[in-house]
Amino acid sequence: MRFKDRAHAAYLLAERLRAECKDQHPLILGVPRGAMPMAKIIADALGGELDVVLVHKLGHPEQPELAIGAIDESGNTILSEWAAEIDSVYIEEEKQRQLGTLRDRRARYTPQRAPINPKGRTVIVVDDGIATGSTLLAALRAARAKHPQKLIGAVAVASSSAARSMLEECDAIVCLTVPADFSAVGEFFDDFTQVSDHEVIELLRTNEIGVSVAG
Repeated sequence: MRFKDRAHAAYLLAERLRAECKDQHPLILGVPRGAMPMAKIIADALGGELDVVLVHKLGHPEQPELAIGAIDESGNTILSEWAAEIDSVYIEEEKQRQLGTLRDRRARYTPQRAPINPKGRTVIVVDDGIATGSTLLAALRAARAKHPQKLIGAVAVASSSAARSMLEECDAIVCLTVPADFSAVGEFFDDFTQVSDHEVIELLRTNEIGVSVAG
């Protein structure tokens, strides 16, 4: 399966999620930055509430795009098998670098409010796709720690190993495609344009205005 763009994938995910979330006013948590436009579409389609779950990958010292793990804004860390041979001093330095990135994003993304509390709610964590799965696993664990009633992972595309790891972390998963030949998430999108911090901020701001008006 291929997707025209993230919006195309988001509408397909929303259709699949309706049965899981009927009349539940779910909380939709997007993994920034790429998944935030998808999370907004899904939140609107399901009559849900939008927020961001802040996690960041830990990059390999020689290949920064290769994730050796991930960290959430509380400092909780997941390390992949790639981290086994990495110097522990580098890993600690990388953790502190990415924690700084997450603190900066929180200050810019939701400067006027605290994160929305997932406790007792149906929570859907959305990502555009997962290769190693470290980042989404960190996001799911960060959400689980807040005691949602039901935790759902929703992604457009995943490697088979990442899809299996998701099953252990949430109550249900919705994944549109798990291709046998997987190398990179972007290969399954005709348009995989990078999402900017400004776009994320505007999505969250617009959502907050809409909730305020509706209330």
